[in-house]
Amino acid sequence: MTDLLLLMTRVTNAISLGEGHFREFKSAFNQTPGDHRPRKVTDICTDIARTLVAFANADGGDLLVGVEDDGRITGVPHTAEQVQALLNAPITHVMNGEHLGLQHKSLIQIGSEHVLLFSVSKGSGRIFQTIDGRTVKRDGLQTVPIHAETLLFEQRERASRTFDSEFVDGAEVSSLDLDLLRGMAARYIPGMTPELYLQQLGLAEYAAGGLRLRRAALLLFARDILEWHPRSQVRILRVMGHELKQGVDYNVLSQETVTGNLLTLQASAWEALRPFLSQSATLGSDARFQQRYLYPELACREALINAITHRDYTIHNSVDVFVYDDRMEISSPGRLLSTVRVEDLTRLNGVHESRNSLVAKCLREAGYVQELGEGMRRIFRLMEENALRQPELTNAATTFSVTLFHRSVFTEQQSAWLRLFDEWHLSQLQQRIVVAGIGGHELSPEDIYEAINTHDRDTYDREVTFLRRNGLLLETLRADQATSRARATGKSKGGIKRFVIANPLTTPPSGRIVIHHIPRDITEKDLENSLGRHGKVVYVQLSKRAGRTARGIAIMSDPRVVDRLLASGGVISVREHRLTVQRPAQYVAEDASPNGS
Repeated sequence: MTDLLLLMTRVTNAISLGEGHFREFKSAFNQTPGDHRPRKVTDICTDIARTLVAFANADGGDLLVGVEDDGRITGVPHTAEQVQALLNAPITHVMNGEHLGLQHKSLIQIGSEHVLLFSVSKGSGRIFQTIDGRTVKRDGLQTVPIHAETLLFEQRERASRTFDSEFVDGAEVSSLDLDLLRGMAARYIPGMTPELYLQQLGLAEYAAGGLRLRRAALLLFARDILEWHPRSQVRILRVMGHELKQGVDYNVLSQETVTGNLLTLQASAWEALRPFLSQSATLGSDARFQQRYLYPELACREALINAITHRDYTIHNSVDVFVYDDRMEISSPGRLLSTVRVEDLTRLNGVHESRNSLVAKCLREAGYVQELGEGMRRIFRLMEENALRQPELTNAATTFSVTLFHRSVFTEQQSAWLRLFDEWHLSQLQQRIVVAGIGGHELSPEDIYEAINTHDRDTYDREVTFLRRNGLLLETLRADQATSRARATGKSKGGIKRFVIANPLTTPPSGRIVIHHIPRDITEKDLENSLGRHGKVVYVQLSKRAGRTARGIAIMSDPRVVDRLLASGGVISVREHRLTVQRPAQYVAEDASPNGS
């Protein structure tokens, strides 16, 4: 009797609240104007099945049959046999209806009318369909069709978002690596106890039975991780060639599997992966063997730690690292979260979201990781700084992978050209400018902006100043000449070609000199005539004048001419003036490292 009263109260409360995400009303009468006969049982059964499937595929809910959309109770006028058929609809009209999670199916009298109540819980890890194979889901007031694959992804994502925060029965502090835990607690705040540390980071809570551990605590600190997660592992496979083959053509040269809780796994997996980052040692210019790295170490480490931290731990697979001849693929179980798009990551928008929020929080506090978007920005930046191809991100059905290539963004010819400039330790942006000027190609300011892929004037000035001060970017037109040509041709000044890159083979570094304190009446032609008496002049440039004097750069084709000039006192005569010459000191930007980057 008490249960019946509770159900009656539940029905009346649901009616008073009206239809919503968790409530649906269905009439047992035809809705055609002038036809208020009872509906066909088969039609009502179809409605019952469709609504319950939609609730189960969403968040659960209550269905009332015999109630109009506006809340009026009109009842179920069908025979007892027909009512029983309606009550059986969750079994007869739903695929695998016995697993539907039906909490109530009852015929309840409200006043003078009878109403059918169906109550279904949220489906857990199962997709439900109507008997004719339709997949639907509750969305607000609507029951909408949805692809089974999409629904499965949503269910998995919900489970994966809460996985590390779930409490684990049977887990105790003794299940953890206490030495590791004490070390992390002391690193967090000296003197903090392990128990307080776990509570402080939300990894555990005290309850009546003692300290309850969340799954994140076990993932991070478990003494025997395989007892709590069978695939807390990183698998490293060295593959011969450019693709993985199967059967008799199987081409995996070596395979190593590293297992451990997340804190030890990051360190041990990295040590196992590091040997694959470099080629065999080669003899360097100093007659010593040098290790040549194919990939930036920090980029690889960031990608590996991101995979371990942000993977989906509800999927019992390992993080897989495939090392091919031309690339490295780091694949982690689970797609990206629905709120994170590959486009946002590749555009370096700095998307901030972590699937395993407690795991990520602990590792961030310890300084191991950043948010997924921040770590991805670092990977892209490191690959760019090393002149390597941009990483590829792949969001597959059950995995997310980051692919790093060891191919340079420069061609073999461009790389050979850049090696001529090794002694200047050019930044990545400076290298792009130098490559743009390969083969004596004249450059305009617009060409340089395009080469460095920016419209920022400060960046342009910094990189161009470095190249000009070091005599690597030479003027073919002065600024005033470029202005005149722009007016004459109707072009913008920025589009006028007025720079060339100096070829170190024809303008060797030792053939360059700087002339100081040049009076205002001295021209570039005067300098060229004076220096021409000592040897062939390749290039002369007067820098912007400051005050009453200017500074100049000259390049002699024969470096021995410079040696003789400096040995004789470092002075040249230009008209009636005696000017001091010196070898140029390498220019370093004031706010940058020695390479100006």
